[in-house]
Amino acid sequence: MNNEVILRDVNKDDLPIFFEQQLDKTANHMAAFTAKDPTDKIAFMSHWHKILDDDRIIKKTVLFNDQVVGHVSSFEQFGEPEVSYWIAREYWGRGIATRSLSQLLDYINIRPLFARAAKDNTASIRVLEKCGFKICGEDKGFSNARAEEVEEYVLKLPIKTE
Repeated sequence: MNNEVILRDVNKDDLPIFFEQQLDKTANHMAAFTAKDPTDKIAFMSHWHKILDDDRIIKKTVLFNDQVVGHVSSFEQFGEPEVSYWIAREYWGRGIATRSLSQLLDYINIRPLFARAAKDNTASIRVLEKCGFKICGEDKGFSNARAEEVEEYVLKLPIKTE
């Protein structure tokens, strides 16, 4: 195995794998802002089919050693371009999130670009910082995964300077 991280377009065959990955309670707690009911497969599939049908959303499957280990995406939220990612917990700590996000950032030229992470999700904040994001604000919102309001950082990837 060469520990290679590759991005490719998401396809419908990835969705059952994504569904199983997002059932992980620890991962949901860390992500904080997740589906109301992660076990609702019909809602999950409906949500993802809308994403697949929306050409404005950039969505990539993350492959690690030819295994589907998660996804990265870019979309508009709160009127700003934003990125997000999900890596299955059994693959955490291997640099996959950083390499995946870095590859996505090479693919999209939109700047500034934003991301959000729960304040206590230090691993995700570190991934974003390694990719050039800087904390630029704070927000809070209701976390379905934690059943409470959670504070988050808003991070910004600035305009490239040559």
